Amino acid sequence: GQWSGDLVEFMSGMIGISLGDVTGVGPEVTLKALAAELPVDATRYLLIGDAGVVQRVNDQLGLKLQIRPLGEPATARIFISNPLTDSLPQDLVDGSPIAARAAVAWLRDGAERCLRQELDALVTAPVNKEAIVRAGHAFIGQTEFLSLLAGASRTAMMLLGHDERERWLRVALVTTHVPIKQVPTHITPAKILLAIELAAQACHDLGLPRARIAVCGLNPHAGEGGQMGDEEQTIIGPTL
Repeated sequence: GQWSGDLVEFMSGMIGISLGDVTGVGPEVTLKALAAELPVDATRYLLIGDAGVVQRVNDQLGLKLQIRPLGEPATARIFISNPLTDSLPQDLVDGSPIAARAAVAWLRDGAERCLRQELDALVTAPVNKEAIVRAGHAFIGQTEFLSLLAGASRTAMMLLGHDERERWLRVALVTTHVPIKQVPTHITPAKILLAIELAAQACHDLGLPRARIAVCGLNPHAGEGGQMGDEEQTIIGPTL
C-alpha cells in the first residue's frame, strides 16, 4: 500500500543507537550486540554518544570493531556522532549527573534524527532514570520522552521475544512507568482499546500473516468472578 511505499522511500539504511548512561552496561552491550549482528546483513549503524568511551570499551572487549566519525568516507558500517561538544571524563561514577545529562542529549539527538528521516529506527541503551531526575530533568522514561518529542498521543510499549523454537510472544502494555500500587487506577477502557489497536497495527507493520490478540487479566485468575478484585468485571470486561 501507500504506507509501505513511503517507508521504502525514506529508508536510510542506518539504525541509530543512543548509548545511554555510560556508567552502566549500555556501551558494552551495544558493542557486543553489534559484533554479533554485523555478519547477519548489510545494515549500517550510527552510535550516538562519546567516541572516547566507545573506543575504550571496544579495546577492553577486544572486539576490534571499525568505528568511524559520521560523514567520514569509509568502508566501515559503524559510525559515531556526539551532539555534545565536550568529551566525557574517564572517571565518572555511578549516578553521575554528567553521564545522566549526556544520556538525555544522546536520546534526544537520536529521536530528532529519526524525525528528520535520517535514521530508519532508534535503539536505546539503558539510562539511569534516578540520576536523570536528580540532574534536573523531568523524566519518567524513554518511552514517554520519545512520545513527547514526536508529538504522539497514541503510543504503547511493546515487548518482544522468542524461545529456542522461534515461538514469539509480543506484549503491548496498557500502562508503562507507574508504581505497582497505582496500576489499577491507570487502567481505563480507552487505554485498553488503544493497546489492542496498536498491537494489531504493529502485527501488520511487522508483516505477520495473522494477528491473534489476547487480553490479560489484572488479578490472579482474572479476579475469580470478583473474589480477587473487580477490575476484570468493571473495566476490562466491559471494554471488550
